[in-house]
Amino acid sequence: MQKDSKSCKTMVFAWFKLSLSSFVLLVACNEKPVADLSKPEENRFTTTVLTEPGELDEPMAFTFINDTEMLLVERKGGVKSFNTDTRIVKTVGNVSVNTIYTNKEGQTRTAEEGLMGIVAHPDFANNHWIFMLYADPVEPKHVLARWEYRDGKLLDDTKKVVLEYPAQREVCCHTGGGMVFDKNGNLFMTIGNNTANPPQGTSNLDERPGHETSDDQRTAGNSNDLRGSIIRIHPEDDGSYTIPEGNLFPEGTPKTRPEIYTMGHRNPWRISIDNETGFIYWGEVGPDASEDLDQGPKGHDEFNQAKGPGFFGWPYFIGDNKPYADYDYETDSIYGYFDVEKPMNTSPNNTGITELPPPQKAFFWYPYGYSEEFPLLGSAGRSATGGPVFRQADFPASDKRFPAYYEGKWLITEFMRGWIIAVTMDENGDYVSMEPFLPKENFSSAIDMQFSPDGDLYVLEYGSAWFRGNENAQIKRVQYNGGNRIPIIQASADKKAGAVPLELNLSSEGTMDYDNDALSYQWTVSSDSGFSQSLDGPNPKITLEDAGIYTVNLQVTDSEGNSNEQQFKVTAGNEPPTIELVIVEGNQSFFFPDNQLTYTIKVSDKEDGSVSDGGIKEEEVAVNFDYAPEGFDPIEIAQNHVSTDEWITLSKGKALIDESDCLSCHRVDIRSIGPSYQEVAAKYKNDIQGQKEIAQRIISGSVGIWGEHAMSAHPDLSEQDAALIVDYIMGLNDPEQEVKRIPLSGSYITSVPQKENGKGSYLLRVAYTDKGTEKVQSLTSEKIIALRNPVITSEQYDEAEGTKLLITPSRALKMNRNGGWLSYKNIDFTGIAEMVINAEASTRTKDIGGIIEVHLDAPDGPLVTTTEEIAPLELNFREELQRLRSEWEAGGKKGPEPSFRSVMALAQKSIPVDVKDINGFHDLYLVVKNPNAKEGEMLMQINTLEFKKSTEAL
Repeated sequence: MQKDSKSCKTMVFAWFKLSLSSFVLLVACNEKPVADLSKPEENRFTTTVLTEPGELDEPMAFTFINDTEMLLVERKGGVKSFNTDTRIVKTVGNVSVNTIYTNKEGQTRTAEEGLMGIVAHPDFANNHWIFMLYADPVEPKHVLARWEYRDGKLLDDTKKVVLEYPAQREVCCHTGGGMVFDKNGNLFMTIGNNTANPPQGTSNLDERPGHETSDDQRTAGNSNDLRGSIIRIHPEDDGSYTIPEGNLFPEGTPKTRPEIYTMGHRNPWRISIDNETGFIYWGEVGPDASEDLDQGPKGHDEFNQAKGPGFFGWPYFIGDNKPYADYDYETDSIYGYFDVEKPMNTSPNNTGITELPPPQKAFFWYPYGYSEEFPLLGSAGRSATGGPVFRQADFPASDKRFPAYYEGKWLITEFMRGWIIAVTMDENGDYVSMEPFLPKENFSSAIDMQFSPDGDLYVLEYGSAWFRGNENAQIKRVQYNGGNRIPIIQASADKKAGAVPLELNLSSEGTMDYDNDALSYQWTVSSDSGFSQSLDGPNPKITLEDAGIYTVNLQVTDSEGNSNEQQFKVTAGNEPPTIELVIVEGNQSFFFPDNQLTYTIKVSDKEDGSVSDGGIKEEEVAVNFDYAPEGFDPIEIAQNHVSTDEWITLSKGKALIDESDCLSCHRVDIRSIGPSYQEVAAKYKNDIQGQKEIAQRIISGSVGIWGEHAMSAHPDLSEQDAALIVDYIMGLNDPEQEVKRIPLSGSYITSVPQKENGKGSYLLRVAYTDKGTEKVQSLTSEKIIALRNPVITSEQYDEAEGTKLLITPSRALKMNRNGGWLSYKNIDFTGIAEMVINAEASTRTKDIGGIIEVHLDAPDGPLVTTTEEIAPLELNFREELQRLRSEWEAGGKKGPEPSFRSVMALAQKSIPVDVKDINGFHDLYLVVKNPNAKEGEMLMQINTLEFKKSTEAL
């Protein structure tokens, strides 16, 4: 019985295991595959600039109308299309807009308005509707209108005005213009407060008669005004709109506007919607105060979320409902602080309800300086833009769709700080955390950011300077590759030319595969004469017996079958010339005006001989020692070994003409709208005063000189640049002048040409083109020594760690890490007595200051010196400017009139460093330290380095 019982138990247990296994298998088979939620490698993302410099003029916003075509608007009224495949930009329309403010005194200034926003209707494929927000060119109002866009054209005769609201044009500013549709066809649109910025940088609550434009209670705090709100409407087919249910104020509520979804905004910017939850998200730009004041808290920008309608606090609260003071401008008195439990709008300029809804605090917020609550946001200038919430369901499944790791995350960008940050929320939409997205990339001046219909991320960058077309206004695309990646190839040879037999060592060093796949290497060496040879392996060798030009091609294939290839040319049968250019006496890194260099030059060629044996004549060697005007990069020219022949003959004035709009009215030898340049040159050939007047007219504009057409003004041109343009034009009179030959050895004075500012550099160049052979073309070799200006900017570093480049409102290279450093390689200290470091700790970006250690050859190499502390200097800009101007006037107005830039210079510190005992070439390291620095805090900015010569040595 016991044996039978045991046997039975064994059978039952076996049956149970089998049943359990079957059950687990059944469940597993019916489960959905679990998404990979791991964070993707950064190298799976590729960022590409898609547009060329100058193609965009103050771009503001964009919208996709299909997978490959976007429409974008420019502030001055331009409407452009951009094809993401062909990368072609086309102007497809223009909207007449206002771009000028005119104050009560009749003074004008450029306005922060124009063509401000654009969005395509969700059913664009069928109805072709485009909605745009613009500033009316005549009346003081902003207009939301609808157009049809068909066959590459904006059809003006289809325009229908949907909505409009008043906008004062006396003072700046805040316009909004962000637009997005939800799944139900409701349109959300951000509208700025249209109120002046108070000088103290707080909330503006000026209730005095005649100061209405300085009272934000008349707009953002007014339930009966659309300004300072986000509206939600439903556009109808006939061009009208209806009000969807669920806005902040039901239709018919006295003293309210039913369009308002959220109110209490200062400058809401780009808006997006989470298509799963219906929550809306936007960036909001706050006021400028850098410190807490009696009138209220320091300024904060906000990134906001609305789960439903509500009041977001402005102008009474900011950030996490920090209250402003009830300040009386008439009596300069404070009557307490606004009550977050019961906000009241009692302003005489309020036309809406008095008791406002409870304020909702910002989703997250940050000042100029370090944020204790959100340290990852760093410290710098502020201008919160916004960005999209990613949902995989919004895009077709593919390897290029962003991975599940980013599901439900809000990708935000910041105009001033140049980053993209991914914000994580929980299932209720509440904030959890944030992390950098592609932190090695820079997205400075990002003014709009959206996903395309096929799932790529696009960033529109306005550019560095306000109210002008910028060369760095551009469209960037961020693409994800979730599949197997092709190999990255580096193909090279130890020689690119040489006499036969030519032995080549081929190299694939640097080739890699991000997926760590096994790689196979296939080399092919071929020529037009029919020669072809294949070689295997990463680094094979080959000997070319016959003269000719060969193509070397490397194809690398990974184990998944993905391949990539690269090729280059090799010349066999002609050895390249050898050139030596040696500075015997003088510094080999910097040029000093009117300094003497002693040099020697040697040239030889295997086939032609040498200068010393007479095989090469001295006059066959090109020697050019030239001053390079400010703006050219001689280091780049030397490092890339680019031929300077074109540079030598390049007129800076011609370059300035090519970069401007001059050629739209003028040609060199043909009369256009204006006279030809040859006509101008002939008329003013011997008229020195007339030439000076031309330069002034280029800057200020003119009319009636050569006819009825006006010449546009170019106020951004300096007087020096205008003079260079005139020099180029007048040079058309002169026949080619004989070039003074420079001998192959001797001395040379590095003088600065007349009319140049001395901020340029010097290029010493020697080139020789050999005679070639019957089968092989001539080869040119050149040697370039670049002598840079002794004053270099911090941005000209060779290597760096712990830096952040800010480009708006002005360029500044910030040091944002304790122990961060800048490195300048291979500096010749011969004859250098002193180095001057110019640095500052800016209060605007809440720099905390620190010291600079100067090291040689490594960040921890020999210590040259440690500077005194560079600390923030608090300045009252208006008082200091008034003081400087008073001193300038008292001194007879000598020199340029002081400006805000003059005040900024007061905060800079120039620190001399004794380097006269350092000899020869060294790598220079500037190491910034402050052990109290927190993550993301700015320490300081280094502006320039100046190297001063020892007069005895040089």
